[in-house]
Amino acid sequence: MTLDQIDQLLLAWTAVDVPNPGGGTAPPGVGDKILTLLQWVAYLATAACVGGVLYTAAKMALAHRRGDDTNLAQLGWVFAACILIGSASTVVGALI
Repeated sequence: MTLDQIDQLLLAWTAVDVPNPGGGTAPPGVGDKILTLLQWVAYLATAACVGGVLYTAAKMALAHRRGDDTNLAQLGWVFAACILIGSASTVVGALI
C-alpha cells in the first residue's frame, strides 16, 4: 500500500458522518418506569455496599480478636466496588 492510498483511506474514513444519538429519548410511557427501576437498583447497590463494609469490618474484628491475619485486601475490593457503584452514572456519561 502506498502513502497516497493510505492518505485516501484516512480521508475517506474521517469523512464518514457518524450520527450522534445524544442522550436518546425514552419510549412513550416507559421512561418513568425505567427511571424508578434504576433508582431501586441504585438503592439496593448502595445497601449492598454498606452491608459489604459492615461484613468485612466484622470479619476483620473477629480475625484480630483471634490473633489471625486480617485481610485488608477484601476491604479494598469492597471499597473499589463502592467507588464504582457511586460513580456509575458519571462513568457511563463519560463513555457515551
